[in-house]
Amino acid sequence: MKIDTHNHAIPPASIELLKRNSVYNSQVRDNRIYNDGQPAFDLIPAFVTAEGKLAELRKFGLDAAIVSSSPSLFYYEVDADAGQAMAETVNQGLAEMCAADTSLLHWMATVPMQDPQRAPAMLDSAKAAGAVGVEVGTCIAGARLDEPRFEPFWAAVDRLGLPVMLHPAYNEPNGGLGPYYFQNVIGNQLETTITVERLIASGLLDRHPTVQLLLVHSGGYFPYQAGRYRHARTVREELASSPADPWSYVGRQLHFDVITHDRQALQYLISRVGAESVVMGTDLPFDMAMTDAVQVLAEVTDAATAERIAETNPAALFGV
Repeated sequence: MKIDTHNHAIPPASIELLKRNSVYNSQVRDNRIYNDGQPAFDLIPAFVTAEGKLAELRKFGLDAAIVSSSPSLFYYEVDADAGQAMAETVNQGLAEMCAADTSLLHWMATVPMQDPQRAPAMLDSAKAAGAVGVEVGTCIAGARLDEPRFEPFWAAVDRLGLPVMLHPAYNEPNGGLGPYYFQNVIGNQLETTITVERLIASGLLDRHPTVQLLLVHSGGYFPYQAGRYRHARTVREELASSPADPWSYVGRQLHFDVITHDRQALQYLISRVGAESVVMGTDLPFDMAMTDAVQVLAEVTDAATAERIAETNPAALFGV
């Protein structure tokens, strides 16, 4: 059973909440969502219904999915009550969507990270309701996940054994990324790289050695540039107290999806981090999805390795 670990949804109840409450500064019209400062996108069936989701999976050679919220529904910038209302609505909506076929659809929770103190209770409830992981933005509306204020979140996912998918969000401004959609094309990978290397350098992964991270978009630039961190650790006092080798977390806490949009890059990723650390992921239903992920994986590696990445590893990581 081929399992897509990077697959998004927008529950209908969250759409209705956007329509009712202006605090989210979003509009829904003509079957499209318009979020302030973000590209609009169509609410196609694969976003909003289990039937649409399963049909799209079959279309692209997949069987099952670990469904997560569209990052556009994080709303970390609103007040904590509104953030919690949206997170609870999304979690309930994802649970209801996946209840249509619990053998093929599973879901990740979301929490209002603008108030990390709320995370433990919400994650307890989400896991009890069937959540198999949690999705969190790489940036919390300007705050970083290695800051001490987020310790309640990390302690909770550590205690509950919920894998954490880090998804680029609230990317830091960079004038060079403005044109050509580069905030996504380049900026998303940079966000992932910044976040995972900060989590390593801060010692957070050592404090929570059982926390499992899924790094989307093939881990950003980490698999290709982590050696620069390792070298800097030997010559720069700013990193003197940080862990010596970021590669030591690969294979025990860091996992990577296959989204490279490039055959040679995927071959390198698998050879560098090891097949045991790679999982199927597509980013469906967004237009930046790697819709040929199953085909490309089959072309760049042997059948046993492809089966491990598309089937065995996702099932093991999320316990499904």
